[in-house]
Amino acid sequence: MNQESTSKKLKHDLVTLCNAHVQQRIDVARRAMEAAQESANSESKSSAGDKYETGRAMAQIERDRYAHQLDVALAVEQELTRINSEKEYTVVQPGSLVTTNRGMFFISISAGKLNIDGKDVFAISPASPIGSALAGRRAGETVLFNKLVYEILSVA
Repeated sequence: MNQESTSKKLKHDLVTLCNAHVQQRIDVARRAMEAAQESANSESKSSAGDKYETGRAMAQIERDRYAHQLDVALAVEQELTRINSEKEYTVVQPGSLVTTNRGMFFISISAGKLNIDGKDVFAISPASPIGSALAGRRAGETVLFNKLVYEILSVA
């Protein structure tokens, strides 16, 4: 397999892992939101009306918090659909796979360290501090980030 098809396969696999990461976040948020809603619905009216109202209010706050987490996860899912793993890049931008002297970075979503075929790759958002530092750079350039020099070896 040549370098281009190897990087395309790696990026395709990274997108698959990122999708699984996002789907897990969506599922967890949905389940937690449903559980909080059930809790609010099952709060039984007691003779102490204030206790009942407080319990329902707390459950509603929890439900709203999980609804916000779900909204964020759905937005990240949308962001991920815009990543083109088939395209080869020469400049660091969303969808590019950046190899540096300090590791590999997939500019996509913040999914953390992913391991593919024994290789650690950091899935990072373009808006993250390191993503912003790398943005617009090319192979052969260097970036100073957190007092460390990152030499860009390749961009795919």
